[in-house]
Amino acid sequence: MTRQMLSPGPAGRPDTLARATLAVPAADRVEAATALLKAVADPTRLRMLCALAVGELCVQDLAHVIGLSESATSHQLRLLREGRLVTFRKVGRVAYYRLLDHHVSALIASALEHACETAS
Repeated sequence: MTRQMLSPGPAGRPDTLARATLAVPAADRVEAATALLKAVADPTRLRMLCALAVGELCVQDLAHVIGLSESATSHQLRLLREGRLVTFRKVGRVAYYRLLDHHVSALIASALEHACETAS
């Protein structure tokens, strides 16, 4: 017969434990945030987002800036649109892409700033 080890219970302060429990978001919100971070985690897409942080670009110009084919750029932009990170407007047959909103700009800036910090 094997004995099952039981957790002795919370070791922290009850008020901290209660606040931490309330801070954990619902599963669907965690899934949505995880999908967003996965989209940003790709180096090519992050470079594209950085370029778009400066302003609107058409597919051809964005492809030139990041060094990809227009086809590959369009594919990555589709993924960024699905992730609700970019939006676009059309002028005739040309689509101009931009970041969806200030949250995307802040996310990119914060990630890059954090990446440049040195461990203490």
